[in-house]
Amino acid sequence: MFFKKSSTETKNTFLVKTCALLIHAAKIDQNYTENEEEIIKKTLLELGAKKETITQTIKNAKSIEENSNQILDFTKEVKNLSEADKIKIIEALWSIIYSNNEADIYETNLMRRLVGLLYVDSSTMGNIKDRIKKEKL
Repeated sequence: MFFKKSSTETKNTFLVKTCALLIHAAKIDQNYTENEEEIIKKTLLELGAKKETITQTIKNAKSIEENSNQILDFTKEVKNLSEADKIKIIEALWSIIYSNNEADIYETNLMRRLVGLLYVDSSTMGNIKDRIKKEKL
């Protein structure tokens, strides 16, 4: 389990905001697919979500993502995680992006912005991208 805080409400907020970030990445190319949603569900489970709450978490996250015009709110919780936890989320983001076997300019721009917002080294981000790309192609 990646989440270490004890409050259920805090955990739910974290999961919804993280899910909103993943949904944003999935929708940025205007093609949100079932495959991308499956990656999101798998990631949520790995982050400690309960299987019975995933549908509601995704519903809440979609609403937040649709009503937000910036990703800063989605990244607040993630940037304070351990490096290992951030890497897991970044792996999910790249998996979503490469789920259709290519990354467009909007997707790569999003990931470039996330390097700074999540306090991740650009070489780490590049290594994750290269590994996920090789796995998907």
